Amino acid sequence: MASTVAISTISARPLVSLRRSRAAAVSYSSSHQFLRHRSISSRRLLFRNVHRVKATILQDDEEKVVVEESFKAETFPGKEPLLEEPDTSSSNSALEAWVIKLEQGVNVFLTDSVIKILDTLYRDRTYPRFFVLETIARVPYFAFMSVLHMYETFGWWRRADYLKVHFAESWNEMHHLLIMEELGGNSWWFDRLLAELTATFYYFMTVFLYIVSPRMAYHFSECVESHAFETYDKFLKASGEELKKLPAPDIAVKYYTGSDMYLFDEFQTSRAPNTRRPVIENLYDVFVNIRDDEAEHCKTMRACQTLGSLRSPHSMVEDEDCNEESGCAIPEEAHCEGIVDCIKKSITN
Repeated sequence: MASTVAISTISARPLVSLRRSRAAAVSYSSSHQFLRHRSISSRRLLFRNVHRVKATILQDDEEKVVVEESFKAETFPGKEPLLEEPDTSSSNSALEAWVIKLEQGVNVFLTDSVIKILDTLYRDRTYPRFFVLETIARVPYFAFMSVLHMYETFGWWRRADYLKVHFAESWNEMHHLLIMEELGGNSWWFDRLLAELTATFYYFMTVFLYIVSPRMAYHFSECVESHAFETYDKFLKASGEELKKLPAPDIAVKYYTGSDMYLFDEFQTSRAPNTRRPVIENLYDVFVNIRDDEAEHCKTMRACQTLGSLRSPHSMVEDEDCNEESGCAIPEEAHCEGIVDCIKKSITN
């Protein structure tokens, strides 16, 4: 399908390759069960809504973490795909490719700078580092929702699926934060102050980026989630045996094994609902699932970089039961990207 084209088709560096000292090579096999989903309704659902994307993590040799199966740009019943494959020979495509490389270069530089600061401040303080990281990681989703609500107020479009998924992502990150607090990561006032000040700045920065270029804002968030994935993966490899001897925090058990898993399924746009149900027996299991959550966030942020491509996992299932006779409402297409693009198209039209 033409709409499956992603940023990787026009950029030599589709995703994040960030260099860090002391980082061990980490490979993330696509055979892992938590990065795959099973068809739940029909083969049609699987092949219509899923495509393969890749994401990279931060490590010295830049080996790639394969993050597969993220929903592609949706083709609604009776409508054409939202995004056509660009003509890379045109001058507009060349300019767009240059802009994407510039955006990604800036994002990589900013992320590298933040990582160096965290490495300096939290070299031997693991849980406080995780607390700061999780405080920062949930901020972009607040910013995305703020701007999307503003778009609704202006009457430009309504993106219910984006709001649902981003809220579910913030809900997931909030529970990561609660887990780190229960582990004592926020015990020192300096860590709380640093996290709060950084989060405040990050919020307004993300709002500005999302207004100007949603693609750049989503890519920057992908950088952050990629770093989080690598951080937790290295921690598991270094401290796995010790973690297996420690009990899981109560908040983690409630979140990952509770009876209401709707929001847990909602942020994982690469898999069908009810296909991932964690088992929590010790602290090691908790960090394995936090790491896996970060991989899911990374895939979702990757999919968001294609205009109009994000769909709620539950919406995809519900669409299977909709047809013209049933009268199911079809979501409106997104006709512009960001306030600048909307103003430009409003004037020209």
